[in-house]
Amino acid sequence: MAQVSWVDVAAAVDEGVLAVLPVGACEQHGHHLPLSTDTDLASSVARRTADALSALLLPPIAYGDAWNNEAFSGTLSLSPATLRAMIEEIGNGVLRMGVRGLVVINGHFGNREPIALAARTLAQAGLPVIHLDYPGLEKLASEICDSQPAGPGFYHADEVETAMMLAIRPEAVDLSRAVPEYPSFPPTFGLEPMQLRTFNGTGGFGDPCRATAKKGAALFAGIVAENIRLIGEWRARHAI
Repeated sequence: MAQVSWVDVAAAVDEGVLAVLPVGACEQHGHHLPLSTDTDLASSVARRTADALSALLLPPIAYGDAWNNEAFSGTLSLSPATLRAMIEEIGNGVLRMGVRGLVVINGHFGNREPIALAARTLAQAGLPVIHLDYPGLEKLASEICDSQPAGPGFYHADEVETAMMLAIRPEAVDLSRAVPEYPSFPPTFGLEPMQLRTFNGTGGFGDPCRATAKKGAALFAGIVAENIRLIGEWRARHAI
């Protein structure tokens, strides 16, 4: 959307367009991936999804709630309240424009709660919102990737994210610096606030070394296909 004029946006709104908002993070991703990884991946999933829907692709939110990685240099985090407010204000903006509904593509685990709360507020204001966090990824990863995740549904600087980055930004991936790590998660992980660096040295979780661009392309295809299926169900429910 940012690359076209307001006249083009107005014409799309008149046709009953949806908007797609990618939400990422500026967060460490091990020794071999850039800090922009979550934003890059969310933006690529969002672009493919928007193309399939002929929807307006909004500029990404490139910061997220990455508090638990702040002990690693380079990570810049928003508070949950700030991220929620940003999504609500962007949502209110597209609602004023006349957009029929908002699809949020999330690329970072820590964003889930702020996005869900913003979606609730926007729905109450009259804007249907669906928020998608790479649906079906666990099944896809088990079928496509060779390594095991560091934890159930836990994908961070591993084979999954590395493969997806190789598919879209191979120049940003330095596999010569990739370090496999399978840390022992503390028993209270997920039950209390915790900096990941207290039990993880490299910032990576799992083994990125078997990643390939071909695997990444297959992961993108599967994620986008499931996005489109779920968005179809959502649109039918809201008649949009």
